[in-house]
Amino acid sequence: MTAGSALAAVVGNAVGLSAQPLEPLPIQSRLGAAIADDANIRDRAAARRGRTLDLREQAVRAAEARLKSDTAAKPDEAAQAAAAGGPPPPSQYDDLAKIYAAMKPAAAAAVMEQLDLEVQMRVAQKMRERSIASVMAAMSPRGAAALTMALARKQAGGGAAAAGMRPRPGAPAPAPAPGAAAMPRDRRPS
Repeated sequence: MTAGSALAAVVGNAVGLSAQPLEPLPIQSRLGAAIADDANIRDRAAARRGRTLDLREQAVRAAEARLKSDTAAKPDEAAQAAAAGGPPPPSQYDDLAKIYAAMKPAAAAAVMEQLDLEVQMRVAQKMRERSIASVMAAMSPRGAAALTMALARKQAGGGAAAAGMRPRPGAPAPAPAPGAAAMPRDRRPS
């Protein structure tokens, strides 16, 4: 009889233990504690990055909503630009510049290179120098060179030559390049 009750007690204890959830064993070594600390630090950093990405996503959505509301508020201007196939109205370049400045340079460069060169140039003009420098550094050499040349033409030409227009009749001719007047025409390198 004692053997039967002992057997029943063992079976009862086994059933009771199997019904309880398993708890992790306490970490008792230094290595285990270090691994647990590193895992906790990694998890906190991942949660922080996730919150940051969520905030950026919310900011982009808010900017898109503002752009849509601006477009809805100014249907004539937006419709004319869309019908002409031209770039968006100038008021939107400020918002686009803020969006691209808030993005990581590599991501902004990848998207910016897909845009029309005129739009790239207008957005770049609205961005801070440091921001556009970071974006251009992440662009392909060909894309960065094209944007640089467009910006240089816009800043240097500003007038008739940059717009592809002919100078006014009777306007003074541009000054020759330095050193060009010192050499006779027939000896100038070609």
